[in-house]
Amino acid sequence: MDSFTLRDAAPDDLPAVLRLVRALAEYERLSHRAVATEEDFRALLFGPAPLLHAVLAELGGRVVGGALWYNNVSTFTGKPGIHLEDIFVEPPHRGLGIGRAFFRHLARIAVERGWARLDWQVLDWNEPAIKFYEGLGAEALDEWRGRRVSGDALARLAS
Repeated sequence: MDSFTLRDAAPDDLPAVLRLVRALAEYERLSHRAVATEEDFRALLFGPAPLLHAVLAELGGRVVGGALWYNNVSTFTGKPGIHLEDIFVEPPHRGLGIGRAFFRHLARIAVERGWARLDWQVLDWNEPAIKFYEGLGAEALDEWRGRRVSGDALARLAS
């Protein structure tokens, strides 16, 4: 079986991070929204006050998957948590346990630091991912409906 390693991203990994995010956007049929650049990720991941964290899966010296996350907060528990923004494993490398390893890694971070939870979202049509998440013991939050204000609507709201 192929052996992979997980590691935190370094500045030299910015092209790989961007490649994975764009591949995820393509898979999710959202390429038109994937406008972030390497410089955007440099600021988010490695700026003076990093807002984003990236864990990468490497196989044979090549980055084949990534998990990008940031802290959220539960006001009900009074504790931080992890919001997994993106998780992606290149299709030829699925089935090797990389996805499960990402979740195990993030769960360990949360538990070791005394954080409350690990959250993420999944598109309702992505049945393979939904089944995978159910296998991890994930709870569906179907009663919660996400909302977003962005672009022109965000500008109007701000004015």
